[in-house]
Amino acid sequence: VQLQASGGGLVQAGGSLRLSCAASGRTFSGYTMGWFRQAPGKEREFLAAISWSGDLTYYADSVKGRFTISRDNGKNTVYLRMNILKSEDTAVYYCAAAGPTRKVVGLSYNYWGQGTQVTVSS
Repeated sequence: VQLQASGGGLVQAGGSLRLSCAASGRTFSGYTMGWFRQAPGKEREFLAAISWSGDLTYYADSVKGRFTISRDNGKNTVYLRMNILKSEDTAVYYCAAAGPTRKVVGLSYNYWGQGTQVTVSS
């Protein structure tokens, strides 16, 4: 079972990036997918989650209105569109899967990807 995150890189403040997370090795049918990040010296932070059907989403206050989570189940891929990036968004970004469940909050994530670095220059 693998979750492969990609799309990170160096971007100027105010810019945008779209992260992708491709799942392989099994189907994540019925699983909620989430995005997290961890900056140097800080704890891992939850960012966003999306239900299997895509009808439920949940965002951390720190990214609400700037980040959008989506998924394409046909491609076994979840995305995180990040707009109006700030220097404080610099971190390693991880995707994860929880379930099977219909919830998007209060979850324990079973599977984790390896992370992709996002660096925002001011």
